[in-house]
Amino acid sequence: MRRDKPHSLADLAPLIFPALMLLVFFVIPFGIMIAVSFFQREQGGFYTTDFVLDNYQRFLSFFFGRVLGFSLLLAACVAVCCVVLAYPFTYFLTCRARSVQIAWLVALLSVLSLSEVIIGFAWSTLFSRTAGITNLLTALGLMEQPTALLPGFGAVLTGMVYQALPYTILVLYPALIRLEPTLLEASRTLGASPLRGFFDVVIPASRNTIVATLIMVFVFALGSYLLPQILGRPQHWTLSVLITDQAIYQSNMPFAAAMAVFLVLISLALVGLTLLVGGRRELQA
Repeated sequence: MRRDKPHSLADLAPLIFPALMLLVFFVIPFGIMIAVSFFQREQGGFYTTDFVLDNYQRFLSFFFGRVLGFSLLLAACVAVCCVVLAYPFTYFLTCRARSVQIAWLVALLSVLSLSEVIIGFAWSTLFSRTAGITNLLTALGLMEQPTALLPGFGAVLTGMVYQALPYTILVLYPALIRLEPTLLEASRTLGASPLRGFFDVVIPASRNTIVATLIMVFVFALGSYLLPQILGRPQHWTLSVLITDQAIYQSNMPFAAAMAVFLVLISLALVGLTLLVGGRRELQA
């Protein structure tokens, strides 16, 4: 559907409030953070107004580059795992009766009441050697003796996927509930199996929703800093953990601001690249 271009200031009125919120809650704080990232740190946790590049030069090292790479890899793994798990669940949930959908959505909303701390310590108990799920596997004869499943990358990934999965389902649900329910039936009348119809018809019809959900979960996972500390080793700590360490425990706000600015720019660049690639594919289609 073609939209008419705005002809007067009144036509732009609906955009004023979102623009004001964006200015107050993102542009101004991000501008302050950029300014602080160039300040000079003083002894005792203080800093003076200046314009130095030491904080960015310190960040551009192999150690912080490795941490940034691991943070992006972990966030990408969480986003892919969440979408792979949540998409078929949400699609088949939309095919159920309305009462069943409401019951599942209420259960998912109740999971969102759990804080990151509770989720982290719950999974640390389940993955422990003394009271974890390996004791159940040992009792069933599937393992010889209980073992600890943490700290490790698998424990961090599991905890973060568990935390982000309800958000993923709630983002996918509004789009999938509007999909034409006869798509799968139409593919079957043309000779496609239910599985092939799901992959060749249903998933392509919601490609933009999948891309938007991947971006949302990726950005959400990139800001996680408690679960990597609780469930992982120091080599599994993300850049958000180091930003917290520098800002709170080392009292080095300029360096923490420099890392935060770099992380935000990387996130915006990846989101912009994804949208650019998606837009070109739509034009080619």
